[in-house]
Amino acid sequence: MRRIDAIGIGFGIFTAGGLVYLGLQLVGIDNQLAGIWSQALLVVGLIGWVASYAFRAGGKKMTYHQQREQYEEAFFQKRLDELSPEELAKIQAEIEQESAE
Repeated sequence: MRRIDAIGIGFGIFTAGGLVYLGLQLVGIDNQLAGIWSQALLVVGLIGWVASYAFRAGGKKMTYHQQREQYEEAFFQKRLDELSPEELAKIQAEIEQESAE
């Protein structure tokens, strides 16, 4: 995420909170109660966002983890493709010997 994206998201959340506040006032809720409800919605949204972030980080579904796994797979596939058939047979024999023990 770029810095301008983070600024835009912050501005959008700020604007949405103000619109919720104004919307609650238009419905007929007094200023103080409208402020409390708009802040409560902001806090609930923030807790939801943090929970989703923690879930993605805990499950390693973040972009960094996915990119790293793809890089490692591509790296090992390239190394495997560079091996000669004799080297590949030797490695397979070593793996079979280790698994037999």
